[in-house]
Amino acid sequence: MTPEETPQLASHKGLRGAILLELKRAAPCTAKQLAERLHVSANAIRHHLKELETEGLIAYGREQRGVGAPTNTYRLAPRGEALFPRRYEEALTLLLERVVARDGRQAAVELFEEHYRELIAGWSAELADADPCGRLELVARLMTEAGYMAEWREAAGRFRLAEHNCAMRAVAERFPEVCVAEENFLRHALGAQVERSSHIASGCNACEYTITFTGPSPSPGVEPA
Repeated sequence: MTPEETPQLASHKGLRGAILLELKRAAPCTAKQLAERLHVSANAIRHHLKELETEGLIAYGREQRGVGAPTNTYRLAPRGEALFPRRYEEALTLLLERVVARDGRQAAVELFEEHYRELIAGWSAELADADPCGRLELVARLMTEAGYMAEWREAAGRFRLAEHNCAMRAVAERFPEVCVAEENFLRHALGAQVERSSHIASGCNACEYTITFTGPSPSPGVEPA
């Protein structure tokens, strides 16, 4: 995802948008780290950081890193977080509250589960024909299109899937069952063991999952016996 692909972020073009996007992906960051990752001078980064701080889009804190004096680290402020997609979360939360009031909480949970079952059904052919990396690529693309800024990586034979944005954080905070439904969706879509290692709703910078492919994968959408 680029600044241009995020409507609220599109007004922050060039280096400003790149800084906001990098802080969304990997905060907290120092000015030096941002300069290295974005291939510009530290002075250029500091100039934009000061402007973004003045606008209330980022905040800084002092953090001890190694020996010596503490250093400034930067992260998005709530106003900066609001620049990233959270599609229909207020309306969805209200609708779910009405479902709960009328039919009970389990009815709302079943809506989440049905939503993810339909996603798997729509992608079943592509997922069935893909190898593990292909499955991860398809699922990451699907989640990114939904506003989750998802990406995957492999290191030493281990796979990780990270979602840097929660497109419906208010819903997840009110209905944590949606996070359980998402984890089950990933398990069935990928045909793999899935374990969440970090959680945006718990204050982490991303929702990260460890993915382990073991033996033949079940067909997407088929519940394990």
